[in-house]
Amino acid sequence: MRDRTFLPHGAFTAGEVFNEKPEDIPAFIGDNGYFSTMFDFNETIFGSSEKGWYDQTPITPNDYRSCCFASQKKIGDIGMLSNIIENHDEPRGVSRYIPEGECTPAAKKLLATMNIMLRGLPFIYQGQEIGMENVKFQSIDEVDDISTLDEYQVALNAGLTPDAALKAVNRVSRDNARTPFQWDASENAGFTTGTPWLRVNRNYTEINLESQKKDPDSVYQYYRRLLALRKDPAYAETVIYGELVPVFEDQDRVMAYYRKSADQTLLVIGNYKTQPQTLTLPAEIRKIVLNNLPQLKTDGNEIVLEGYQAVILEV
Repeated sequence: MRDRTFLPHGAFTAGEVFNEKPEDIPAFIGDNGYFSTMFDFNETIFGSSEKGWYDQTPITPNDYRSCCFASQKKIGDIGMLSNIIENHDEPRGVSRYIPEGECTPAAKKLLATMNIMLRGLPFIYQGQEIGMENVKFQSIDEVDDISTLDEYQVALNAGLTPDAALKAVNRVSRDNARTPFQWDASENAGFTTGTPWLRVNRNYTEINLESQKKDPDSVYQYYRRLLALRKDPAYAETVIYGELVPVFEDQDRVMAYYRKSADQTLLVIGNYKTQPQTLTLPAEIRKIVLNNLPQLKTDGNEIVLEGYQAVILEV
């Protein structure tokens, strides 16, 4: 198929590949692979249960870190992995990967930093760049997705109450990522003057593109600064092609890794806790490249990361 369709046109292709064996990865995305890249679904399938969505194990920050690093190790330098936080078949990533009650703008920026600085190709789904969240459907009648309706019934058949079944499917429903994009604070989030196929998230007056364009400290503006590193001649080689080396893996709710090229080392580090954490770095900080908070407390090689602080350091 590749030889007769993609190859003659020099087309860029991204494959959805599940349950691949390590020895088969070169055939998918190696130098002569079927696809240019393939998506990493390691985090999205974490905690899945044969019993149904109601029995899924929620992913913790430490689990998320382990999933990301396992994928990076598996792929190595075979090819380029496509890293995602969410897509049309997943719930909103900020609602999935950030613990309940901690989904602040700082936490959303941290998640963006940890994902986009991974080695590979970041795919950004509409609404992700402004931190859109799960909808929290009030009734199963508000749901359109057939899989969600089926899983709601599975939960009821397993003995859950209607409220518990709705809560269970609310966490992972694909419809969370299929609600209208939140353009502004006007009716229907500025998406349409008609009736949308799914109701608009009730938080659209607080989370929308128009307001975030005007706010230099918004999630949207942070995404712009983060992505600009991939085009900055000072960092592009390291950010795009550099080796990834995990660090501080034993530190609870800290995700950190080096991105290394021949003549540059970047340290990407984030505190997944609401409380500060102190870390001793193995090398001196040469420059703070990006920070999701106004300040970083440092004392020699020691840094204090505030709750949900993420930094990119040149060391």
